[in-house]
Amino acid sequence: MAEFRNDAGSLAGSTQKNVEGVDIMGAMLVTGGAGFIGTNFIYYWLKNHPEDKIIILDALTYAGNRHSLEDAEKQDNCTFVHGDILDQELVEKLLIDHQIQTIVHFAAESHVDRSILGPDAFINTNIVGTHTLLKAAKKMWIDGNVENHRFHHISTDEVYGTLTPDEPPFVETNAYLPNSPYAASKASSDHLIRAYHETYGLKTTISNCSNNYGPFQFPEKLIPLIIVNILDNKPLPIYGDGCQIRDWLYVDDHNFGVDLILHKGTPGETYNIGGNNEWKNIDIIRHVCDLLDQQFKGDAGLKKRFPDSPAAKGQSSQSLITFVKDRAGHDRRYAINPAKISAAIGFSPRETFPSGIEKTLTWFLSNEKWWRNIMDNTYRNWISSNYV
Repeated sequence: MAEFRNDAGSLAGSTQKNVEGVDIMGAMLVTGGAGFIGTNFIYYWLKNHPEDKIIILDALTYAGNRHSLEDAEKQDNCTFVHGDILDQELVEKLLIDHQIQTIVHFAAESHVDRSILGPDAFINTNIVGTHTLLKAAKKMWIDGNVENHRFHHISTDEVYGTLTPDEPPFVETNAYLPNSPYAASKASSDHLIRAYHETYGLKTTISNCSNNYGPFQFPEKLIPLIIVNILDNKPLPIYGDGCQIRDWLYVDDHNFGVDLILHKGTPGETYNIGGNNEWKNIDIIRHVCDLLDQQFKGDAGLKKRFPDSPAAKGQSSQSLITFVKDRAGHDRRYAINPAKISAAIGFSPRETFPSGIEKTLTWFLSNEKWWRNIMDNTYRNWISSNYV
């Protein structure tokens, strides 16, 4: 099996530089790059690091949408591979063929409701899949004596469990107390990442983020679900009393945080990335309803495109709110304290919630074909790979 060469001149791909001039050599492998956050990360990176080479690995399960990457794949430095993180032989081949020395690991099953109904897929992808990647990285980088490498793992605030209204936000030293199969699977993967750093010396970092929102988000998630249901005059289902509290983070603020961690973060460290933006679910829903109602006022084009929406008829979108039975193990509050990443490497959210939600709403109104293809399942038709 081929080995990496450590001399800079022999590396395929480009050089990433942080503000201090420290280099991260080689190409980048992004797992789960056809998912919501992964897709946004790809576009963020192509825009902010246009010389870097990106290899996207995605199994295209239900939440992976290759259509989202059409513009990215037009770039010569971006390659899509249809494959599974559970395929260690494929991962090793990609690491060798592209001289990859940076992995950003987004690939995960992530919807809590689905984890309650069918936890097996979460255990398989989030735990076994992460371990498969770690084994491949160790074999290629540690056993291959590649000194300059980084494995960054994307995690969630849900590993910490739930907070009462009076408790301070989660910090990196909070105990892990996951309450759903999804959260438990992510907690397990976090522990594996840490173990491979402590045991084998793999240069890993972890980020635990709060609830992301923005373009390309699968319509089963709260904010896009509200938007598309209002447009189609469908009920807005609210679990329990709707007073569950979440900290909301615009997706490119998350990607900015990951960028900082890759270039300035310390191997072995965990960084919480939060938006300092706590909202009750019911208040988020009412806010989006009001924003859409305002969008429709005086906009004949929107009224023509979405004639069934309450807003098209001059009615309040809040009339669609429907309270349903709370889900099992529903955490009451999540909140992230980003003080560590702010002090250590200079992160702070660049979007306010009003600006971020406005961008999100505008994107969904402008990209009806994208979410219609998901609603009618035609997005599943494109799964071919350009990698041999």
